[in-house]
Amino acid sequence: MKNDNKSDQPAKESTTEEATGIVDPKITRRTFLKGSAAVSAGAMAPMYLAGISKSFAAKSGAVKIGHIEDLSGNLAVYGVQKDHAAQLAVSEINAGLTLKGGPVGSGGLGAMSNHATSAPVMGNGDKDLKVVDDGGKLSASGMAFVEDEDVLVDSGESGILGREVELLNTDGQSNNNIWQQLTKKLIQEDKVDCLVAGFTSAEREAIRPIVDQFKQLYIYTNQYEGGVADSNTFCTGAICEQQVIPVVDYMIQKFGPRVYTIAADYNFGQLTAAWTRAFAPQVGGEIIGEEFVPLSVSDFTTSIAKVQAAKPDWVFTLLVGSNQSNYYPQAAATGLKYPMASTVNMAQGYEHRRFKAPSLNRMYNCVNYIEEVPTARNRAFVKRWYKMFPDDPYIGQMAQNTYFSIHMYAKAARIAGTTDQEEVKRALESGLHIEAPEGTVFMEPSTHHCSHYIRLATADADHNVSFVREWPSIQPWWLQRLGVNLVKHKEYKQYIPDEDPFFKS
Repeated sequence: MKNDNKSDQPAKESTTEEATGIVDPKITRRTFLKGSAAVSAGAMAPMYLAGISKSFAAKSGAVKIGHIEDLSGNLAVYGVQKDHAAQLAVSEINAGLTLKGGPVGSGGLGAMSNHATSAPVMGNGDKDLKVVDDGGKLSASGMAFVEDEDVLVDSGESGILGREVELLNTDGQSNNNIWQQLTKKLIQEDKVDCLVAGFTSAEREAIRPIVDQFKQLYIYTNQYEGGVADSNTFCTGAICEQQVIPVVDYMIQKFGPRVYTIAADYNFGQLTAAWTRAFAPQVGGEIIGEEFVPLSVSDFTTSIAKVQAAKPDWVFTLLVGSNQSNYYPQAAATGLKYPMASTVNMAQGYEHRRFKAPSLNRMYNCVNYIEEVPTARNRAFVKRWYKMFPDDPYIGQMAQNTYFSIHMYAKAARIAGTTDQEEVKRALESGLHIEAPEGTVFMEPSTHHCSHYIRLATADADHNVSFVREWPSIQPWWLQRLGVNLVKHKEYKQYIPDEDPFFKS
């Protein structure tokens, strides 16, 4: 597949001063129960962060965070959530609050292995997150640690470095041309310190050349197909090695090898389908049908007929936007009852809330976040959210990503001691973790992608949600395997599966 989204490489960047000061982020972290190799980050301070200049020169005015999402159009079902997430994070930062986290240090992160005897079940449609079944007694575990339940703590200041944070939130209107116009305005006229933006990969690739032209610090918060290796871009959503591989493996084991894929017809759907084609045979699977659907399509009569004729063991749905989500009630109305898997649906567009049961029955998705995560820290987050936005219908995966990403930016600016964008980029490359509502998130320095706590969520016939498997930390390993190291070698491209021999037949 040809990649036409590469930008011209910017001019050579200026050299950053070597660190001359000691950083003391005063990190409060989890308490480890077992495992001598796991060292609490709270014991790491003080520490040196090589390459980060400690410039505390006063700067007046607000810290400006530019935020573009689709508040109208086909993709508004996601964009409004993300806009509210940004508002919540900024309000907390200005109120002197922060999520726990900081540089991880040499001990690294531990792993949670305590789990219930059976999967907990969360009630459908209850903003208080009613527990229908808590899963029973927790099992014994090996090396494990206790997760902090209270992760929102005092930051020691109002705003960032004593400056108020201003959120410049704009509407991309589900139109890539408008996205490009807004990006230029936020960078050139508003001179934002950080840009947080983008739902679809098409939106991201429409603005990334502009980001690179101006060397703008850019955080992309969406779950996506992976592969972006860009020195200015930090990707905080889950990617294919964290979602496709575990869900495809599970579905083939549980339901059988014959897979039918129906995906959105743009780079996200095409590249995620390529991952599926490559990985499924490794675990005994076979792609028996594949269909790519334009985002404008809302009538799936033909697609449903193709699925019925193919008789798969299960269907992999990679459908995006309000139009394409109509597949689910239409398929249910025709009596189509094949198990389904996705990396998108339920966690993002809350189809299990929007559509009448049993439209999402037997839907499986490996998510880094979904509102029904039954932990105390998430339930506290949900409560804070609905206190600010009581009329919202749901908190999706991408909204949570936006929320913790803005807190992560604030943490990186404090570590850098400045909002200078090159210095903050270096701080984000220093090995940061943050205690998000999902669990621990770690920004992997060399690829600018995050490790995530991944849960395999499923909906039943009543659209209750349960979690059948958990992976406390899945690393973003693919770009590392290709040799990407943005700390040492600057790049500004997106790798695609065709560039990896693993994907060649």
